[in-house]
Amino acid sequence: MAAEDESDKLLLAAKKIRRATSTDFVISLVAEDFSRASNTYVGKLRSNFLGTKFTIYDSQPPNDAAVQHISRQSRRFNTKQVSPKLPAYNYSVATISYELNVLRTRGPRRMHCVMHSIPVSAIQEGGTAPTPTSFPQFIDEKSTCAKGKESATCSTEATPNSGEALVLKNKAPRWHEQLQCWCLNFKGRVTVASVKNFQLVAAVDPSLDVSAAEQEKVILQFGKIGKDIFTMDYRYPLSAFQAFAICLSSFDTKPACE
Repeated sequence: MAAEDESDKLLLAAKKIRRATSTDFVISLVAEDFSRASNTYVGKLRSNFLGTKFTIYDSQPPNDAAVQHISRQSRRFNTKQVSPKLPAYNYSVATISYELNVLRTRGPRRMHCVMHSIPVSAIQEGGTAPTPTSFPQFIDEKSTCAKGKESATCSTEATPNSGEALVLKNKAPRWHEQLQCWCLNFKGRVTVASVKNFQLVAAVDPSLDVSAAEQEKVILQFGKIGKDIFTMDYRYPLSAFQAFAICLSSFDTKPACE
């Protein structure tokens, strides 16, 4: 959501929930309802205890193959018919890792993202990213679920049937001698220095047929423009939800990575 413009519309909102061993960012289509039983629930981001590893969970299967696999074992419920007491499905679609800075060397955070639901072929010539064509709500009767809490969830991992997963890495900045700082070219979209600023590009094996130009393209960039105001720019093959969740990971405390 951009700032101070009456024509702006809220796209996604997140609520941070601290737990004993992890942190959750619950993502919703509205800013007033973060219940996992609501039809506005989109997914969540969960960190480990140190805030160095994250998992993105989507509330919907990422492709038709996953839908068909689950529908053979599940009952279909209309979103409005799901009881608030029943847990929502969460599909693990990506993992984010921040590199530990054990030697306390200078420089920005180093991170990489494994997009389990997007094959690397999506950025090859003629490739496409898996896209859901419908959004049913499934409850798997055979799944093992946590009970007794509204926030309980069932989890399963949705991975492409073939091909390697797309991996994103942070673009290496250059050291600016005059400014004495690390710099990235955000083309005017980021104006304030912050450890949270980053750009992600594809990390591709040389044996794969991906052009050098494609490997240089920034797929996601995030940065500060004012007090508590940031910009997020993303492109194919990421979805808005995936991009938003990756950016949320930069807000969790990471003393071991600084």
